[in-house]
Amino acid sequence: MSQTADAPPAHHARWVVAALCTGTLLSALNSGMVAVALSTLRREFGVDVATVTWVISVFYLTSAVLQPVMGRLADRYGPRRVFAIGMWIVALAGALGPFAPNLVVLCAVRVLLAIGTATAFPSAAAMLRAVAATNGGNATRMIGRIQLVDTSSAAIGPVLGGLLIVAFGWPAIFWINIPLAALALVSTGILAPRDAPRPHVPLKRTLAESDLPGVALFVIAVATLLVFLLELAHDPPWFLLPVVAAAVALFAWRELRAATPFIDLRLLAANTPLVRVYALFILANLVFYGALFGIPQYLEDHAGYRTDLIGVLLLPLAAFNIVTAPLVERLIDRSGLQRTLVIGLAALTVGALALPLLGASTAAWVVLAATAAVGIPYVFVLVSITQSLYVAAPREHVGQAAGLFQTARSLGCIGAAVVVGLSFSAGTDPADWLVLATATVVLAVATLVVALAWRPHRKNPAPVHPNPPDPAK
Repeated sequence: MSQTADAPPAHHARWVVAALCTGTLLSALNSGMVAVALSTLRREFGVDVATVTWVISVFYLTSAVLQPVMGRLADRYGPRRVFAIGMWIVALAGALGPFAPNLVVLCAVRVLLAIGTATAFPSAAAMLRAVAATNGGNATRMIGRIQLVDTSSAAIGPVLGGLLIVAFGWPAIFWINIPLAALALVSTGILAPRDAPRPHVPLKRTLAESDLPGVALFVIAVATLLVFLLELAHDPPWFLLPVVAAAVALFAWRELRAATPFIDLRLLAANTPLVRVYALFILANLVFYGALFGIPQYLEDHAGYRTDLIGVLLLPLAAFNIVTAPLVERLIDRSGLQRTLVIGLAALTVGALALPLLGASTAAWVVLAATAAVGIPYVFVLVSITQSLYVAAPREHVGQAAGLFQTARSLGCIGAAVVVGLSFSAGTDPADWLVLATATVVLAVATLVVALAWRPHRKNPAPVHPNPPDPAK
């Protein structure tokens, strides 16, 4: 594994973490900002709810397939270099976005933005491994802090996005990426360790080892299925189902034969507890992001809330992460992973039951209570599932398993966008909101049922280690 040079002493490690967070939080921040911009974008480009969800879907689909590729590039060519290139791409996307003449071009810019942000986490993880190796710190703990900051930035995104849209219009949620990317470039340039010399590896070889055919088939399968699902409420294109089936079959054939598959199907087939982790993570994100993407459009269209106020009302969805996460970790130590996960999912199901109340009242206190009812339990679920990943994943495959974990998150976000698009296909009135809220409750119940019925094998890995394996190693 490649290392970096000139890693800082222990007392500087926290500054390295802070510097890297300026880049890694951009993905979640942009997701939060676009969540409160969906109604504005619909009016600006004259599209419906189902169509505007492509702004979300293309971003997460790009992120899902590029995370493993970017990790390989960071190892081969230097994490600081790849991180910096990513921030330049983010700045370019921020400059191009405001001039998009239609939604198609805007989606293309969002793809570019996803390419840039996808470099951040794998590169940051690689740099922190080198820092930990030099000063004896805990790389996993530092990476965990970055993940916590990134998740918390999902709470800041709607607030910042709402303020920018009201003050300067929707282009501002793209413009803001330029100074943020510049801050990331400057801070990492000063604080992050320099890349050590490494042998020259042709880019062509690296790309050949990244299973690009498998990635392409994955994208075709997911994108085609999205087109079909988003048209279900109108005129379903049934002819696309054979295309989806063929793409899935070819993808499975490719992955079973590739030397370095994008998704190792053999690893999953041999480890059902790991499949359980991914299934639960996808379902939990369907619930959480269904609320994040659905509430802003309903409040703006039906209740007439200003975009900046909507951002504030969404704050409880992620504002309690930093406070709640340490409590969840102590509960896991005392009660165990499975019990804590079930407690979190039970609370998430109860919290989801608060969402239908918004159909009767959109008073600010009701919205705050509903978002807190979903956001607080989600921290329990997120921490429990993340630790469950380290328990279920074999040590020799923990990096690969962690990469698929990020892919599962992206698939959950894409699925949430589809659920919102279908629920609001006829409008965003209280009746339409009740459709979305009911679907969210059903998904929460399904997640809890899966957790209760599909228990991990007793013989599978031992308890979580105090210092679990580095997820990006």
